[in-house]
Amino acid sequence: MDLGFLLQALIPSWISVAVLLIFFAYLAIAGSMLPGKLVPGVTLQDGSHLYYRCNGLRALLLLVGLLGIGSKMNFVSPTVISDRGLELLSTTFIFSFLTMVVLYAAGCRSRSKGSSLKPHITGNLIHDWWYGIQLNPQFMGIDLKFFFVRAGMMGWLIINLSVLAKSVQDGSLSQSMILYQLFCAFYILDYFVHEEYMTSTWDIIAERLGFMLVFGDLVWIPFTFSIQGWWLLNNKVELTTAAAIANCFVFLIGYLVFRGANKQKHIFKQNPKALIWGKPPKVIGGKLLASGYWGIARHSNYLGDLLLALSFSLPCGLSSPIPYFYPIYLFILLVWRERRDEARCAEKYKDIWAEYCRLVPWRIFPYLY
Repeated sequence: MDLGFLLQALIPSWISVAVLLIFFAYLAIAGSMLPGKLVPGVTLQDGSHLYYRCNGLRALLLLVGLLGIGSKMNFVSPTVISDRGLELLSTTFIFSFLTMVVLYAAGCRSRSKGSSLKPHITGNLIHDWWYGIQLNPQFMGIDLKFFFVRAGMMGWLIINLSVLAKSVQDGSLSQSMILYQLFCAFYILDYFVHEEYMTSTWDIIAERLGFMLVFGDLVWIPFTFSIQGWWLLNNKVELTTAAAIANCFVFLIGYLVFRGANKQKHIFKQNPKALIWGKPPKVIGGKLLASGYWGIARHSNYLGDLLLALSFSLPCGLSSPIPYFYPIYLFILLVWRERRDEARCAEKYKDIWAEYCRLVPWRIFPYLY
């Protein structure tokens, strides 16, 4: 692929604009109309709560069903995304940039005193642009932070399904592609089964909506997390039976740690007296959970996430570093995020955090880090 072809492929078309806008319109309508559990968010500084309608699984299954019917009736091509991947990438990037321009301008002009919309302006343009100004900006009653992360996760699956259709169409479907697709599909579907857990994550409760989250949700998640699928379209990998089984074990262990840790944290926030692994939880200072996975490492969910990312790349073999971009990037991101989390928790909890660190010395990797 030469530079000229690459630049030409990155130029947005009206089709890519239409695909993106239809996708967002569907998510807005489905998210507002489909039934779902109404989950209260954490209590904000001003004592208010946001409420999240967790109907993402229904919205995703309905979308996949509609796309399947549309493909069967020749209304839409199942490879429309895989055929236009680069232009959809550039279109989504431009949309993210323009969205951030609007968010930045709206945040600067906001006079709200509420926790969700109160502007946090440091005067540093780069800092305010990157981290955002408002905690929970909304558009037509839609919480944009929750909307964007949902769009990113659904977009990842839709891209994968289009890549899968392309591999079937080209006759290049392989065991590696099937493993990658199964792992990702299970992970994404599980995310939406437990979507309410997202309401207690750091991104939702503490991060302001800046370019970091907008770009991360809309561009980074769907287009870089799917690199392995794109790579397998053009590279045939033959896995041994032992390698495939080992890959499944890495995925299973990663899933159990990731989902188990997040579930324990979510349950603890809802009911601090709930049993953890069949025993009363050990709590530091009445605030910090030090039982279960959280008694093994202070960020055990990150370990699970890293193992899952690795399992998505292992079906690609070891001949190229390209499919390992995601786990390498995630490792760097999570170490950086863990450092930020540690600094914030040390400032917030003070002696309680110091006691927790003494009791649980490992950050992410038990006995290593």
